[in-house]
Amino acid sequence: MKVTESQPAILMLEDGTVFKGIALGKIGTSGGEICFNTGMTGYQEIYTDPSYFGQVVVNTSSHIGNYGVVNDLEAESSSVKISGMVCNEFSPIHSRKTADDSLQNYFQKAGIVGIYGVDTRQIVRHIRQAGVMNCIISSEILDPTELRKELDKVPQMEGLELSSEVCTQETYHLGNPEADFKVAVLDLGVKKSILSNLTDRGCYLKVFPAKTTFAEMETFGPTGYFISNGPGDPAVMPYAIQTVREIIEADKPTFGICLGHQILAQASGLSTYKMKNGHRGLNHPVKNLVTGLSEITSQNHGFAVAMEEIDTHENVELTHINLNDNTVEGIRRKDKRAFSVQHHPEASPGPHDSRYLFDNFVEMLGA
Repeated sequence: MKVTESQPAILMLEDGTVFKGIALGKIGTSGGEICFNTGMTGYQEIYTDPSYFGQVVVNTSSHIGNYGVVNDLEAESSSVKISGMVCNEFSPIHSRKTADDSLQNYFQKAGIVGIYGVDTRQIVRHIRQAGVMNCIISSEILDPTELRKELDKVPQMEGLELSSEVCTQETYHLGNPEADFKVAVLDLGVKKSILSNLTDRGCYLKVFPAKTTFAEMETFGPTGYFISNGPGDPAVMPYAIQTVREIIEADKPTFGICLGHQILAQASGLSTYKMKNGHRGLNHPVKNLVTGLSEITSQNHGFAVAMEEIDTHENVELTHINLNDNTVEGIRRKDKRAFSVQHHPEASPGPHDSRYLFDNFVEMLGA
């Protein structure tokens, strides 16, 4: 069914809070973990980022949809990955001549349910105080009692394994086969811009499904390994933790981003935990403790590595720290050629302050 003008919709949070607004995208019902992104631009990259799988995104920017969508250039995966979208003002039309379609048609085709005309500032303030929780959006079930029954069916993100659902199901290659370096990518929900940052630096990639073993990846004869971003709880991914543990023990050059950072930490004996709200946006300050320099970073995560365990770990060193809340933003192994960061150096969207990390990885491959 197509959205009609001013068709009502409801956003219900797990704690019973209800917001009434107007439907966007597909007419239907969809639930997930609610989170907010503070970025002022780059909404298509956000919606197609596999790390958002199972989540309903609140865009804090006032206007969403005004520049439309570009089907390939600005997509981070082959499809929209979010479970739903919430915004203040939504534009069903767009002004960019190079756009392929409007955001409304894009969501309609992708089957994404959304709501606008709600006070996103109030929603964000509520989530910041109460903490992350599940929610449900509906433009077809407007009875709160009935909607509550559907909300109760939405699984909690903590304890949820999602990487195997969003990763590639078949291996594939990217880049120049004659390139200097061969990198095996463990796809836990990888973004296209991460892969392009590696191929642009002279890496030939073979991308493997999330549950691939170290032995299978070794048949590629890689110079090094990349452990990707992705959705879900890292603590319930023993298959990936074991694979990365074997990669590290083999002392292969290894680089992890976001979920890959958390998996590398788990493989090194550190714990991860669910954050109260997580970090999602384009302007999070991070300090590189090695160089002493600060960076403005793009972030998207709801889990983090336990800071208190790093000080007592003889083989793990803290390399980056979040300047907003002092959470772990980067680690490296002292005894092996492996490092990782919690933020997104590919920054699509976002600032490019941290792209040097890809250069550091390539230098490690050539060492």
